[in-house]
Amino acid sequence: ELPIMVIKKDGRREPFDSNKIRIGVRKACEKRPVSAADQDKLVADVEREVFNCLEQEVPSTYIGELVMRHLKILDEVSYVRFASVYRSFADLETLKHEVDQMLDRGAATVPPTG
Repeated sequence: ELPIMVIKKDGRREPFDSNKIRIGVRKACEKRPVSAADQDKLVADVEREVFNCLEQEVPSTYIGELVMRHLKILDEVSYVRFASVYRSFADLETLKHEVDQMLDRGAATVPPTG
């Protein structure tokens, strides 16, 4: 069986390596209340989704989006950390916009107190 190839942003291709995802997730979750088991489950979930897409070549952007979708559910601070590196936020305004969107969505799901 042929390995799944990842198409990098610059057009290069390299074999899929879940350890690269694990390293990025570990960095994003550093000093956060996210267990290693939860991080490993996230990596396994992303890996399964990549293999289930049944493509021989997968853009790195697709993998990055999968990681962000899972991290957003697991820990929002880790998500922002990963996204800030992955999306290389051009400036603080772009980062603020992303956080504001998250806060708006969060406010919609939190019942009012009082």
